[in-house]
Amino acid sequence: MDLADEDWLKRLIAAHDDELPELQTLNSHYEGTQPLNYLHPELLNELDGRLQQVVINWPQLVVDCLDERLDLVGFRLSGSAEADAGLEEIWQHNDLDSLSQQAHVDALVMRRAYSVIGSSSEEGNDLPLVTMESPLEVYAERDPRTREIAAAVKRWEEELPTGKVQHATLYLPDKTKWYVRKNGKWELDSDYDADEHELGVVPVVPLVNRPRLQSPNGKSELAAIIPVSDAANKVATDMMVSAEFHAMPRRWALGFGPEDFTDENGRRVSMWSKIAGRIWATRKTKQDGAEVGQFPEASLENFHKTIHLLASIVGSLGALTPQTMGQQNAANPATADAIRAAETRLIKRAERRMLSFGDSHERTMRIADRIRTGVWRPELKRLEARWRDAATPTIAQAADATVKLHESGILPLPFARERLNYLPEEIRLMEQADEKAARTEQDRVFGPLKPPPPPPQPPREQPTDPQVAAEQAA
Repeated sequence: MDLADEDWLKRLIAAHDDELPELQTLNSHYEGTQPLNYLHPELLNELDGRLQQVVINWPQLVVDCLDERLDLVGFRLSGSAEADAGLEEIWQHNDLDSLSQQAHVDALVMRRAYSVIGSSSEEGNDLPLVTMESPLEVYAERDPRTREIAAAVKRWEEELPTGKVQHATLYLPDKTKWYVRKNGKWELDSDYDADEHELGVVPVVPLVNRPRLQSPNGKSELAAIIPVSDAANKVATDMMVSAEFHAMPRRWALGFGPEDFTDENGRRVSMWSKIAGRIWATRKTKQDGAEVGQFPEASLENFHKTIHLLASIVGSLGALTPQTMGQQNAANPATADAIRAAETRLIKRAERRMLSFGDSHERTMRIADRIRTGVWRPELKRLEARWRDAATPTIAQAADATVKLHESGILPLPFARERLNYLPEEIRLMEQADEKAARTEQDRVFGPLKPPPPPPQPPREQPTDPQVAAEQAA
């Protein structure tokens, strides 16, 4: 699409503004700050803010249980057993081992997150700058023909003594430009010069959760969880209201007047006092027509059953085990094998996210390598992201299976260490220790290796002149 830079900026900001309310709603459900639903507006007005909802934060549980199985440990080229040192340096320099986890959470909650790649502003640093960004600040538009990112924008506000200042960065395939909003209009920021990078691609990569052919921008993991979670919050809030008014016995009194409700100083107190544990005393007797009593307390079992049912629905939608949802049978707890079998869907779901997120991380590192080296390395098309195993076997089980595969000759030692989820740096240290141990053993058996003898020197030519020969002999 052939648009002027300012037209791209306006177009992207308008599309981002349309999407922001939905993203903020999804984010509030993950944070547990969403408003109370399924309650009549007139009742809310009557309570006048005195009702505080009970939040059962199942959306956060669903996202965190999936995110905890998404651990990216590095990159390597297909067919190579070792990680790419240059890409690992870029990854560690930008603290992406921790920031990538935050991006995964945002993508699971708000459908996608973004990585932005650019040149470093540090003097003498040739490593590219890679940041992970929230969809609350970044928006990218795809080319409908190629599905590649056509343009992207990042917006943020800066708090200054004179007030808030809005900034925006426009990312295009051939350049990056910075803008500031003044007098209601976007203008080029004079503090930054346009970056004519000529990459040929937009240096913004989306990490998309649940992409589909007709919805490449993804879907939130909370889309099916939020209605059930809101219902549980409503039931839990109703349960606490019922506990206040019905679960504790309510007392009643007949034959009393306002003059009978006074304190020790004779000041009148409310006849409708409901403080639990208050001892009631009166000078009137039954013969005077006075009578006191209490209503039977109400059972909250119907609320418990409803919340238990909703928890089962959330567990099924989120692929969570009964133990995770707090529904384990204490009298007959599940065995370890039963727990691992129940985690099958969650493990497969995590492996699906590894595929989509891994493609995005690989693309990010290709662009970062292009900025560092100045060329597109063709071998990076075979780049693979390495993830930890999404399953949860015990350390003893994983080690036992790996040792058996290695001893049978099926699994070489470097791959055995990788299978046990050792980091690339740890594997390199192990290999150095193996070489040192091998040299020590060789020295023990055969003795220290003697240095090779110096190469033989060629014979010196004898001069034919008798006078020169006499001088050399002297």
